[in-house]
Amino acid sequence: MSGLLSWWTDHFTPMLSWWQWLWVLLVPPAIVLLYFLKLRRQPLEVPSTYLWRKSIEDLHVNSIWQKLRQNLLLFLQLLIVGLAIFALLRPGYRGSKLIGDRFIFLVDNSASMNSNDVAESRLAESKRRVAEMIDQMRSGDVAMIVSFSDRARVEQLFTDNRRELRRRLDAIEPTHRSTALGEALKVAAGLANPGRQFEFGENRISEGLPATLYIFSDGKFPAVQGFSLGNLKPVYVPLGNPESTNIGITSFAVQRAEENTLRSQAFARIENNGSQEAKVTATLLHDGRVIDADEVHVKAGEGSGVAFDLRDLASGTLELRVSPGGNLASDDRAWAVVSSPRRGKVLLVTPGNDAVVFAVGTPRASQLAEVVIAQPSVLDAKDHLQQAAGGAYDMIIYDQCQPKEMPQANTLFIGRLPPLAEWGFDAKTAPDKIKGPQIMDLDSAHPLMQLIDLGNVHFAEAIAMKLPAGGTRLIDTDAGLLFAVAPRENFEDAVLAGEIVGADEKGGKYANTDWPLRLSFPVFVLNAMQYLAGSRQAVDTGSITPGRLLSLRSDSHTQRLTVRSPSGRSEVLARTKGGMFHYADTDELGIYQIEEEKKPTQAFAVNLFDSAESDIRPRAENTIKIGYVDVAGVASSESTRRELWRLLLLASFCVLLVEWFIYNRRVYL
Repeated sequence: MSGLLSWWTDHFTPMLSWWQWLWVLLVPPAIVLLYFLKLRRQPLEVPSTYLWRKSIEDLHVNSIWQKLRQNLLLFLQLLIVGLAIFALLRPGYRGSKLIGDRFIFLVDNSASMNSNDVAESRLAESKRRVAEMIDQMRSGDVAMIVSFSDRARVEQLFTDNRRELRRRLDAIEPTHRSTALGEALKVAAGLANPGRQFEFGENRISEGLPATLYIFSDGKFPAVQGFSLGNLKPVYVPLGNPESTNIGITSFAVQRAEENTLRSQAFARIENNGSQEAKVTATLLHDGRVIDADEVHVKAGEGSGVAFDLRDLASGTLELRVSPGGNLASDDRAWAVVSSPRRGKVLLVTPGNDAVVFAVGTPRASQLAEVVIAQPSVLDAKDHLQQAAGGAYDMIIYDQCQPKEMPQANTLFIGRLPPLAEWGFDAKTAPDKIKGPQIMDLDSAHPLMQLIDLGNVHFAEAIAMKLPAGGTRLIDTDAGLLFAVAPRENFEDAVLAGEIVGADEKGGKYANTDWPLRLSFPVFVLNAMQYLAGSRQAVDTGSITPGRLLSLRSDSHTQRLTVRSPSGRSEVLARTKGGMFHYADTDELGIYQIEEEKKPTQAFAVNLFDSAESDIRPRAENTIKIGYVDVAGVASSESTRRELWRLLLLASFCVLLVEWFIYNRRVYL
């Protein structure tokens, strides 16, 4: 009974009191009685009336009551009164309405929004809801649309053109990127908060107005720290089924065995983001052909590893598939590129340092790189200058010498500083030499310093140097910095401030350090070659995440590279001043081919590999945090009552017009 009463109050709000309803409900019976009533008057027959007897006999009778006959006018009149009475009940339904008159729709199109646990996908569902809200906009309302993943894109600036808003909304494409809300909020704040400026193309808006900010997302992003909403009124619309499950590949790589570089293995990690243990089949393909498969059991909420022995597989592309994969298909497949081992190219420029020459000539060093040894006089040779500027070497070691300009390669300076102001002190305010530095600390975690012990190593003197911005201190002494590494555009420069072998004013050589007498010195040189020459023994050319900018190199002197995406779309890249080729269109998942003169030379893989995106379960607390504000998830718009009585009155008026027409044209029926 209570349920029926609740339904009645939600759908009807009568306009009249009980005694007024009593009079209104008497109207239909009165209309019916009028059709029973016969007119009392004396009929007068004339010849013309015989022709119309059947048409008017129901109007000209001589008794009080007659038998009620089927009559369209009666039905129409009763329908008019019925619609009017129904309108007086004020029928309605629970609907929704937009909040405010300026709206900013933030639509999440990151990888997790491709999940199919909601209708076609979460992104499709969010676009459907935004379209409904656009249809609810009143005259004078304006809205803008911003799509976001790890970056924000303004799809449409503020406009009251609902057709254009829907068109731009339909154009939003899914991505495989991770999710971050910060940039999208900055875009929205630039339009809503006075005093902030926002640029879009040639448009600059410096005065903002308050707006309602609708965020359509599954909440798979971290809290936004230190952000002030200002005039933005946030409304979070959560998407996704809490019961959704997914199993995805979060890593996939290929490595050669240390003991036998001709044998390699593929390793993968599979994560289960469901509530129950799952059993999946992992299938490995080489160049599209199945070569192995394994059954993997993954506990709920955990991950499991799987390994495949590739034996003597030398090159090609690998693809790993898991089945069944769950509600997100993007992480059910992963790719890796296998290539033959390639040694790096190293140039050692030295006036004659037996310790360094011996260290770069060991069998292990020969496996890592092809080493060319030259005298400092080569630095002025034209051929060398062209090679250094063209990126012909992976690493150049400058021992007791320095070039006039930095090469397009990683470098190791021994006893000299790079010809860059960032490395040197001002000679007027600081000494140029430090005497007898005592080693105090070293960064043993850095790849350049692994397995190195300097407890019994001494230097007679070293060059005073400062650490450039972004650099890393590797060896510190009581008198200053001895060894450091710092980035330079796309390269890295390592500097050892102390000479290994020095020369006096007469040209006589002397030992500046006893480090070459220790086992750690050749290890140091090997570390430098492995780190700065590219670590070429790894056969997996690497996997990057979608949207990442990739810097490519070429062993030849070509000025053009062609990159072909998995879908077949190609882009020609030009060599930059730094000798690199930069490629940014990495949104597709799969294998990208690199071509030189229409011949494939390299390849790389793009994979999702994002545990946060693979865990497609919506945010458990159904609340997002923006600055110091907790925004609870709600419906896309405010709940309200939708009235129907106006439509009913309009319908009754239309029926009245039909009744009037039929009555006046009844002779033609």
